[in-house]
Amino acid sequence: MFDLVIRGGMLSTASEVFAADLGIVGGRIAQIGSGLGAGAREIDAEGKYVLPGGIDSHVHFAQPSGEGIDMADDFESGTRSALFGGNTTVLPFCLPEEGQSLREALKAYHAKAQGQCYTDVSFHLIVTDPSEAVLGQDLPALVADGYTSFKVFMTYEGLRLNDGQILATLDTARRTGALVMVHCENEDAIRYLIGRHEAEGDVAPRAHASTRPVAVEREATHRALSLAEVAEVPIVIVHVSNGEAMEEIGRARARGQKVIGETCPQYLMLTARDLEGMDWEGAKFVCSPPPRDEAAQAACWRGIETGVFDLFSSDHCPFRYADERGKLNPRGRTSFRHIPNGIPGVETRLPILFSEGVMKGRIDLPRFVALTSTNHARTYGLYPQKGTLAIGADADIAIWDPAHRRTIAHADLHDGSDYSPYEGLAVTGWPTTVILGGRVMVEDGALLGQKGAGQYRSRSIPGMAGPTPFRQETTG
Repeated sequence: MFDLVIRGGMLSTASEVFAADLGIVGGRIAQIGSGLGAGAREIDAEGKYVLPGGIDSHVHFAQPSGEGIDMADDFESGTRSALFGGNTTVLPFCLPEEGQSLREALKAYHAKAQGQCYTDVSFHLIVTDPSEAVLGQDLPALVADGYTSFKVFMTYEGLRLNDGQILATLDTARRTGALVMVHCENEDAIRYLIGRHEAEGDVAPRAHASTRPVAVEREATHRALSLAEVAEVPIVIVHVSNGEAMEEIGRARARGQKVIGETCPQYLMLTARDLEGMDWEGAKFVCSPPPRDEAAQAACWRGIETGVFDLFSSDHCPFRYADERGKLNPRGRTSFRHIPNGIPGVETRLPILFSEGVMKGRIDLPRFVALTSTNHARTYGLYPQKGTLAIGADADIAIWDPAHRRTIAHADLHDGSDYSPYEGLAVTGWPTTVILGGRVMVEDGALLGQKGAGQYRSRSIPGMAGPTPFRQETTG
């Protein structure tokens, strides 16, 4: 007897769609086929899609956000929201506080997550202090312990690295087999534009977009790709917002580089005009890179359709709007410079892409699965245990009702923020049942599972990376 049998659904992987039943034993998929034996529990999935649970590989929970600022989601609320959105695994970032080692930061993050999670979690490391000790000792040891991805910033004072530091970090990735994610924006150009705006008294939220134009993202993307080419390593370009940065990725691939491209819902559904809201409402949409225009939206859709983008993530970075420790903190009310960067979106990521992509015919179901689950697992060392429907894989499953119609309203969501940037958006299709490791966590929109069901997951070396020797070029 199976622990659980899902009958009558249409199953999809990243390569095919087929009708089958699915049997689960001991938290893993045990059999896929027709005429399966009885289950201790059975779910009728007639008329629904049975998909791998979503993996959101770009989220921020319980992250230090500066003096007087609190992030809206801890691990309990953040993973609960992710679960209701059809996700079964999330990868938050571990940001060391000033003077804190990466080991100490990880210990603190594990303590925050322990017993609180509704989904499985794994951590990316943020490298802010690429000292000899960090690059030569700490990071190699942490990669060996299963922390196999780092993020570096080219913007934000206190976080950004210069080109030499980025190269040194990339070289550590080359030696250890880790994968580096890069936030690409030119901080010096941004600071110049901020100074110009402030001199003109232009400090409303809309100035956040005009001080971070496409050019600063395009240039930094080109530079990051060039540095990765010098270091001879794969690279992930995160939250790409426009066609010009996409062209840089395309040119790098044409040169033979291994590049993973990522985009997010905000670059498909929002524009810079959203930052122009009356009475500082535009603060709700402040994120980096900022939303662009309709042409950039169309370009990002082409990237999703044609394969420029491998990953579709939320970049969930939530703050409360009407809160003195959130978007409308005392300094944030006076200038865009002090509005916390980031928007909520972990729960709406999958429904938006399903509705706007699958249901409107832009992408097929296997492409949806690849963009939202399989490619995340492959990129970050979780495949084939996660990210697919296969015998032996974790029974992390989302059952989607393609006929479910809903208008997004924050009152119906489960994150810790007080608004959704997608309020009022009508979507078709929603994950009505979500299963984590064979346990039914959400059924017909009701929470059945307990917090603490989600576990920390160590990761292997990503398949596209792996330690490599430095190639010596020879001249003829």
